Amino acid sequence: MKKQGMKPFFINDWLVLPAEGQLKRGDDIVHLEPKTMEMLVYFSKRPGEVITRDEFEQEVWHGTLIGYDAITGTVIKLRKALQDKARKPDFIATIPKRGYQLIATVQYTEQSNSFLQEASTKLHPVDLITKNWWSALFSVSFLFIVALIAFQFQNITENHQMPTGSTRSIAILPFDNLSNDPRQENLAVGITEDIITDLSRLSQLIVISSSASNIYKGGSTRPQTIGADLKVDYILRGGVRPIGEVVRVNVQLIDTHTGINKWGESYDRKLNELFAIQSEVTNEIVSFFNLKLTKQEIQRLSYKTTNNLIAYDHFQEGQRISRTQTQESQELAKISYRKAIEADPNYGRAYGSLAYLLAHDFRRGWTDSPRETLNHALELAKQGVELDSTIPQTFWSLGYVYLMRQEFANAEKSILQAIDIAPSYADGYGLLALIYNNMGFPEKAIENVTQGMRLNPYYTWDYLYNLGSAYYTLGRYDESIRELEKARDRNENAIPVRLSLAASYVRAGRQDDAEWEIEQIQLLNPSETITHIKQSVPILKKKLMKEFLDDLKKAGLPEH
Repeated sequence: MKKQGMKPFFINDWLVLPAEGQLKRGDDIVHLEPKTMEMLVYFSKRPGEVITRDEFEQEVWHGTLIGYDAITGTVIKLRKALQDKARKPDFIATIPKRGYQLIATVQYTEQSNSFLQEASTKLHPVDLITKNWWSALFSVSFLFIVALIAFQFQNITENHQMPTGSTRSIAILPFDNLSNDPRQENLAVGITEDIITDLSRLSQLIVISSSASNIYKGGSTRPQTIGADLKVDYILRGGVRPIGEVVRVNVQLIDTHTGINKWGESYDRKLNELFAIQSEVTNEIVSFFNLKLTKQEIQRLSYKTTNNLIAYDHFQEGQRISRTQTQESQELAKISYRKAIEADPNYGRAYGSLAYLLAHDFRRGWTDSPRETLNHALELAKQGVELDSTIPQTFWSLGYVYLMRQEFANAEKSILQAIDIAPSYADGYGLLALIYNNMGFPEKAIENVTQGMRLNPYYTWDYLYNLGSAYYTLGRYDESIRELEKARDRNENAIPVRLSLAASYVRAGRQDDAEWEIEQIQLLNPSETITHIKQSVPILKKKLMKEFLDDLKKAGLPEH
């Protein structure tokens, strides 16, 4: 008997089979990932209603922490499966500033059950006997092959090291919060991010970005599937369970080619020894891959950003809140970062994150004193680097602040330092691409954003934005529109994307589309004007700035 809510149903002319993870229409069969199917089932329970992002987080992701693009990315996958279009939808409509709405017809009928029974009645009894005979033969053969593989891999499993000099790639999946207490989610997220940061510093190891691996949070996807999707050799899985003053951390290192667990460990320590566990996990992975670390890498791994759990919790809360990137959420995130600094005045990364938010306020026009805000951001960013120069994030924040100040050489230098610290730091390449775009070097931007996409296969909207912006500068407007439209679909509130898209539409002779984009921009942020862009968008070459502003004027963006 199927679980409640898992029975088949029709959505327009698609038959949805939740238990099988499939959509069927005629001869078309589409397989959906578990989370995508779960979203579709939730949509089907509320046809015609506007469903907010918060509701999806609670009901589909069950309150777990997800990146801002997780919901948007899942909607994109669902639209693609249903062959729907964002601009002229037949299934899922986007309601600006509110959420998403299922506009298709949902039907639970006996027809869906008869459809399922149809295939089984077409088999002749002789076919069934033959099918069963071959099935039995296959089962025996399969067991023999499994036994043979197990024998062949026995020595490898017992050997705890890989050959020296072999470059390996790894994805750290989000650690599970095993306490059933949502308040402990920050702890699990923090451990995951810190291990990724540590391993990203190693030049002999390719480490996939957390935003790429977050899509598998809480799921049961096979290691082989994850390996193929992310193009990695290994995945690290783990779980965290605080029990009073003790924390239990379980970890497993799995070969994605075979699905075999290569190494596992369980740690029971006092909460104040949490950071020691992270170091031990990192050291075990270094040992397994038999990596030869440089003196600089050893020094960086030995330094910990904070040993203060209160500061650590406030910082992770700030990270969680800031992902929505609204003015209200950023104000709350600033409070969390300031609390982290108050608890640990030497917490460099908290200074850097606060500096970034202030610089972002400047870009969005969310400050009444823009120059003072940028000056304060620079002070904090420099302090962050001075307190902690062993991690890439503090240099990233400094680079972003320098970019907003239009100090392009300093911005480039800071990001190159971030990448030097962590060669697998995808967001470093992403910001470097933005810097090169704004300096008028589109070829360099494409080169760096492509590298960032390799390290972060489930890249966020800003990667596509940088790619589209580079094509715009090169005069390749069809390609620019293609990438920018994909970026807009992933984050419809991203003003820079819509500005570049409007300019590209003008160049491509699509005036109606350009004007529509400007209307949406004005709805999202009425203060986005030609004057504001002149003051806040850092474009080095005057010719490029003039051409960009001219295109936006033609699209209808007001002067003041």
